[in-house]
Amino acid sequence: MNAHILGTAETAAGVWQSGLAQILGGLIVVAVLIGAFVFGIRVKNKELPPPDPESQPHRPDTGRLPGEVSEYRKPSEIPHTDGEHRLMPYNLKSSGEPDTEPPSEEKRKWRGISSGGFGSGGTGHGD
Repeated sequence: MNAHILGTAETAAGVWQSGLAQILGGLIVVAVLIGAFVFGIRVKNKELPPPDPESQPHRPDTGRLPGEVSEYRKPSEIPHTDGEHRLMPYNLKSSGEPDTEPPSEEKRKWRGISSGGFGSGGTGHGD
């Protein structure tokens, strides 16, 4: 019995050393990869095709995004308080009434000091 086990071990060692086991292992790996590739193609062919551009949602004719509102608003007055009481956010009113006409260029310009980019070291464009 020991001779038979010893003979099988020598045969296995001989097959491994001759390279036959590596070739068979490589063929098995290649066969599995080819099978996976064919399976992937079959699954992809069963899927629905991509939708046509005509069936996709389109933007409204206004050119704006749905739900986007663009309007000019008149500024609302900020209530003044005495020095003892704080003004809390719930004490403020909404952001003002809608304005039908756009503000003039003079009103839209900021009258403060023009500043440069953060960290630029310059004083800005307006000075």
